[in-house]
Amino acid sequence: VVRGKASRGTGGLLIENAAIDRERHSALLVAVRAGTGRRIDRIFGDDAPMARALVIGDMSDIPAEVRDRYANAGLVHMLSVSGLHVGIIALALELLASVLRAPPKPARVATLCIIGAYVVAIGLPPPAVRAAVMLGAVLSTRLLQRPTSRWAILALGGGAPLLDPHVAIDLGWQLSVAGTASLISGSALARRIIPEKWKSSMRTLATGAVISIVATAATAPLVAWTFGRVALLGPLTNLLADPIMGLLQPVLFVAVVMPFHGVEHMSADASHALLTLFDLIARGAVRVPHAAPVVMPTVLAAMAAAVASVSLLVACCSRHPVRAALIGCASAALLVLEPLLPQAPAVPELHMIDVGQGDAFAIRTSKGRWIVVDAGRSWHGGDAGRATVAPYLAQRGGEIALFVLSHPHADHVGGAASLFALRHPAEFIDPGYVGTSPPYLAALAAAMKEDIPWHRAHPGETLHIDDVDVTTLAPDSSWAASLHDANLASTVLLVHLGKYTVLFTGDAETPEEQWLLDHVADSLHADVLKVGHHGSNTSTSKAFLSAVNPRVALVSVGAHNTYGHPNAEIMNALQANGAFVARTDRLGSVVLRFGRDGIEVQSRSLQWRVPRDDTH
Repeated sequence: VVRGKASRGTGGLLIENAAIDRERHSALLVAVRAGTGRRIDRIFGDDAPMARALVIGDMSDIPAEVRDRYANAGLVHMLSVSGLHVGIIALALELLASVLRAPPKPARVATLCIIGAYVVAIGLPPPAVRAAVMLGAVLSTRLLQRPTSRWAILALGGGAPLLDPHVAIDLGWQLSVAGTASLISGSALARRIIPEKWKSSMRTLATGAVISIVATAATAPLVAWTFGRVALLGPLTNLLADPIMGLLQPVLFVAVVMPFHGVEHMSADASHALLTLFDLIARGAVRVPHAAPVVMPTVLAAMAAAVASVSLLVACCSRHPVRAALIGCASAALLVLEPLLPQAPAVPELHMIDVGQGDAFAIRTSKGRWIVVDAGRSWHGGDAGRATVAPYLAQRGGEIALFVLSHPHADHVGGAASLFALRHPAEFIDPGYVGTSPPYLAALAAAMKEDIPWHRAHPGETLHIDDVDVTTLAPDSSWAASLHDANLASTVLLVHLGKYTVLFTGDAETPEEQWLLDHVADSLHADVLKVGHHGSNTSTSKAFLSAVNPRVALVSVGAHNTYGHPNAEIMNALQANGAFVARTDRLGSVVLRFGRDGIEVQSRSLQWRVPRDDTH
């Protein structure tokens, strides 16, 4: 619990004079979960990251490449505790009670109590809570002998946002609800289309296939929007993996709840074999060409896909499916036609994308193509290219004609490899400064894998892309050869958008600014300045600012960062020079539109116009 004076802005929540107290009622749960995690590490060894994910919903130790593999195979939903896992454990408990010949009513009550304790112990994740509520409703109706509609039970389990609205944007909860709805609708469709004369085993297999296909299609919009891909082999991989997971989940559960050395050892051996089979399915699926095509939908395409998904579910379980089917077909037709609709802006645009403490800028030509400068930072298990930049561009449509890297520091190149894989730029330019940071090496490897042409930035070179001209001013190779700091070898670009100019400086500091003043001073004047090094006092010297004389200054910086960026004196100097200062830590992402009457600056909370003439 944090107490203090709070103020809210687009960058986050700032609490001044804060006092922090631990919630007493949750300390025990935290300790139990931590203790369970330590036991899992001891029991399962190398398999512990997967066991942690499947037992207590902790995916933090699963490498990003492993998560990508399961996402491409259509199995990523099985890596976190959800309704599937809770249901498997409940079924295993019921089977155990049946083997022990326990009376039905006490067995169901015991099952419900054990499941409730388990969900509480793992931290009450929304998907597991939904499953536990639904299971409680089902067991209660059985105990009371009052059958209830499965849709009513789903509505009860899916009502968590009524208590906590934030649950509605939790992907696990969304997939859990959509998957359960698919199970109900798929079962109804299977009963209608599968001939009754088929043998029991054949009917079971066909029913599983129908449900898997419906679930894959219904959840595809959520997966495409979040992961940027659609696993076409999802129905097949789920059909193969479901029985493995049905055996694996109870084995893991038994190892955790029965602290006996023999049981733990046997469970660890059995789970290793099952996890190996589970991984083999994923590895086999990703080796199939085009099994998981990259799909980065625009907002319109995502909405059309969502309508098609709901229409599919309605058509599957409706007695009169024609109307829902027609709506679904119309939505699917819109998906096909959407790329043909005009998407280009009326005028060129510059987007400063909020990636926290890092840089990512995108110029959009009047024909809808993009020139991207930097791709934000990376972190353990993710990066801004995958999480922010690629979805941001995809939701607005248009291909990337050029990607320019300012320099190989992780807060600029961290998201490049993911951006290359997801959006495939037509060309890649960087300053050629020898950098050995893992994100930079990953970007070079991704460019080679995706067959993206690369070349070094050459001062004086100009590229013409639609109505935008991109001229490289620095770095000079002879200047960069003696440097030991990649910041000083940042790519400096002068971009012409009609009658307007934008100067990109990367993290160029005072020495490189002085080189520019000595060699290309006449080319530095610009209407818009991308402020160097996130507004640090190592950049934007008085002489350099005087030469550029911008009317708009853009500062890409993380809110409340530990570096103290941006420097207050630099910000005051920009404003004193007459520049309108836009910062991502205060405004979030910012869009500049270069029209006839001036530069329109827009964010979620601001709209401002800078006139075309020299009036500031």
